[in-house]
Amino acid sequence: MPRTALYTGTFDPVTNGHLDVVRRACRLADRVVVAIGVHSAKAPIFTADERADMLRAVCGSVAAEAGTSLEVVTYSDLTVDAARRHGASLVIRGLRDGTDFDYEMGMGAMNEAMAPEISTVFVPASPAVRPITATLVRQVAQMGGDVSPFVPPLVAERIRSRYGRA
Repeated sequence: MPRTALYTGTFDPVTNGHLDVVRRACRLADRVVVAIGVHSAKAPIFTADERADMLRAVCGSVAAEAGTSLEVVTYSDLTVDAARRHGASLVIRGLRDGTDFDYEMGMGAMNEAMAPEISTVFVPASPAVRPITATLVRQVAQMGGDVSPFVPPLVAERIRSRYGRA
């Protein structure tokens, strides 16, 4: 039976760190579902549809190269409910540092309590992408900085269009 992994986040914007996690998730599963969390309390710079388009564009070739099926969806409920809905037995979480680890351990424990059939898999970020966060990329972009070292070229282009620069 094919193994499905769910990788969740807001992906606003899609970063090289996200791409790194997708690449690693593709080694662990036959099918990767990238699930964009949509929360009314957040004010993203890109719409969910724009983020989905970017994810498909930058992650599609990575998945194809790995022989993994890739799907991009949105969700606004619990991660475990999204995982069940998409048939995922794994939830993939990227870790950059100890702070991420502490937070994600708590989330993983809560998810396991609600859905013991779904395992959380922690994927350490590659050294080159560890310092990258979507929050920092947004801040750099909003202040006129060059984000091209931190995001795929397509995303840098979209940010440049949004802010008039990259």
